[in-house]
Amino acid sequence: MEEKTITQVPKPIILKLGGSVITMKNESFTLNKRAITRLTKEIKRADVNSLVIVHGGGSFGHPVAKQYKIDKGYKDSSQIIGFAKTHQAMTTLNKHVIDSLINQNIPAVEIQPASIIITKSGRIHIMEERPLTKLLELGFTPVLYGDAVPDSNIGFAILSGDQLVSQLAIRLNADRIVIGVDVDGLYTADPKTNPSAQLIQHITLQQLKKLQNKIEKTNVTDVTGGMLGKILELIPALEHGVNVRIVNALKPDNVYRALEGEEVVSTFIEKG
Repeated sequence: MEEKTITQVPKPIILKLGGSVITMKNESFTLNKRAITRLTKEIKRADVNSLVIVHGGGSFGHPVAKQYKIDKGYKDSSQIIGFAKTHQAMTTLNKHVIDSLINQNIPAVEIQPASIIITKSGRIHIMEERPLTKLLELGFTPVLYGDAVPDSNIGFAILSGDQLVSQLAIRLNADRIVIGVDVDGLYTADPKTNPSAQLIQHITLQQLKKLQNKIEKTNVTDVTGGMLGKILELIPALEHGVNVRIVNALKPDNVYRALEGEEVVSTFIEKG
């Protein structure tokens, strides 16, 4: 039998779906089913040739990880079951996302980060990306997530979906990154608590670093409502030349438009 020839795939788009979008963050282990269904329909409509999806933990992974202090590394044996429960919570959430994608006839395949990644003091140290590359070549849509992973220095750690997105973009030579969150993008202040907060529609890597330095020098809490910390994880990808667009994934059609490259209310970040 003649073997199927695998053609070179286009540069993938990396799509991150925030935990605050796909779960009800204030209700433990509660899905936002309506959002998940709508988003998977938007992904199907966009019909991206090469796509990798990463999702956050929201009300599934975070409460368990916090309870057992998994982010602090291995301290005592009581955390072992906590690591397992954290991973279980994330695979449970992932199954719902995968089921919804497959219901839209998208060939989604779960990739467990704990199986292909080892961190070193919380930072990705080893990543086996060959299964991802092969799946993309064959036309699959790999789906990953923030996870509890082995760590060579501290035993185990929490790998954020944002750090994962950045490394995937670099290692898979991504075309661009789309981040779906529960606000319209990066603001000058926390839009959930400050009505005068203004959306930053466009920012360069250099301007982003200046904003980081300003916050570090003043030693204040991230005034953007935690968004800046997530974006700073994307700096390595931006330095690699991968542009980032942050959209409100709770608003219908925003993710579809971003995947299609259409105009959408958002924050666009480029190397500049």
